[in-house]
Amino acid sequence: MSTRYFALIYGIVFLVIGIAGFIPALKTPPQPGVDLAVDMGFGRLLGIFPVNVLHNIVHLLFGIWGVAAYRSFSRARLYARAVAVVYAVLAVLGFFPVVNTLFGLVPLYGNDIWLHIVLAAIAVYFGFFAPAPAEHRAAGHRTA
Repeated sequence: MSTRYFALIYGIVFLVIGIAGFIPALKTPPQPGVDLAVDMGFGRLLGIFPVNVLHNIVHLLFGIWGVAAYRSFSRARLYARAVAVVYAVLAVLGFFPVVNTLFGLVPLYGNDIWLHIVLAAIAVYFGFFAPAPAEHRAAGHRTA
C-alpha cells in the first residue's frame, strides 16, 4: 500500500469514527469517577473507547486532513508523520492520570492508549520508512 492510500484510508476511518462519536446509540455511559471539563457527548464509543465532543472533532479534523492529503505523496507523507507524532504523544499522555484527560478536555485513557499506539506505529512506517513512488523520485524530489 502506498503512503497516499494510507492517508486516504486513515482519513476515511477517522471521518467514520468522528461521525460515529456523535451518534448516541453507538455509545454507552462513561465509567464513573472521570472528571472532564468538557463532558458534552462523553461516553464510550462501541462500549470500548472513551470519547467526547472534542475527541470527535479531532477525529473529524484528522479525517478531513487525511482525505485531502491523498492528493499528493508529499502531503500524504506529512500527514503520516503528523499522525505518528501526535498519536504517539497522546498514547504516552494516556498512561499518566494527571494528563489522561488532556487537562479535562479529551479522554485519552483505557482502550484509547493501545489504539493510539497502533495508529502511531502504522503511521511511523508510512511517514518515515515507506519508499517514495517512482514518479516522485524521478521528478527529483527529496525522499527524506
